Amino acid sequence: MITAIVLIKAEPNSIPQCATRLAGIEGVSTVYSVSGEWDLVALVEVTDYEGVATVVTEKISTVPGLKSTQTLTAFRAYSKKDLEQAWDIGLE
Repeated sequence: MITAIVLIKAEPNSIPQCATRLAGIEGVSTVYSVSGEWDLVALVEVTDYEGVATVVTEKISTVPGLKSTQTLTAFRAYSKKDLEQAWDIGLE
């Protein structure tokens, strides 16, 4: 599974509508409304890099009300759950 994080700037009055449309796109697993420089963060989870290209450039980019995006591709995932499981099997 390939995960991409898409940082999104949207027109202020269309943020809720953009988030709803983004969440409905196949390949987008979660959309967060956030504070700071960006308005929304979308997590894209697909099986290959071609899927990332399709979701980001053909689907996300066509959502009305979006001003700009920046896409980050995840290399590895680290989570508290993963760390706890590692300790359970004796890895250090």
